[in-house]
Amino acid sequence: MPRLALYTFGVLKSPLADPGPLMREFHDSSGDIYRRFSEHPGYLGHAEAAEGERYTLFDSDWGVWGEFAVPAWYGKGRTGETAALAATLSLWTGVRPARDAVYTGLHRTALNRRHDWFERTGRPGHVFWWVPDDAVPTWQDGVRRLEHLDGHGAAPDAFTFRHAFTAEGAAATPAR
Repeated sequence: MPRLALYTFGVLKSPLADPGPLMREFHDSSGDIYRRFSEHPGYLGHAEAAEGERYTLFDSDWGVWGEFAVPAWYGKGRTGETAALAATLSLWTGVRPARDAVYTGLHRTALNRRHDWFERTGRPGHVFWWVPDDAVPTWQDGVRRLEHLDGHGAAPDAFTFRHAFTAEGAAATPAR
């Protein structure tokens, strides 16, 4: 049975390593959100760096998830001190479970604060695509699909919550 890959990307107003209160709040909420996601029905897993080091996104070993990558429009730093981005790559059983996890609970609370932490880029912040049961999506897959979504709109191989597709490629009714 196919699984749903979800890549999210946002440009932060401050570097991840910024010791100020806004980045502390962002980091403090992230751990709890991931714990809740891991308990959510339909959640299958997410990319984690092998070392578990904070702020070293570009230099970390991501194992089967591939080399860390970001969209071409990201123009900020790439070191532990200068990177100003948040990116996730996860697997789900379907759009509805992912939507339920993203738009409820702690993550909903964090979404309400997104303009405190993230720049408004005018670019999509997430993209979905279906992967075969035996495949693991990579960061490069996510970037390629997000850039395709940005340039061409939703399609069966790069779509959003609002403009979703089934694993067979048919337009899906948006999950509410």
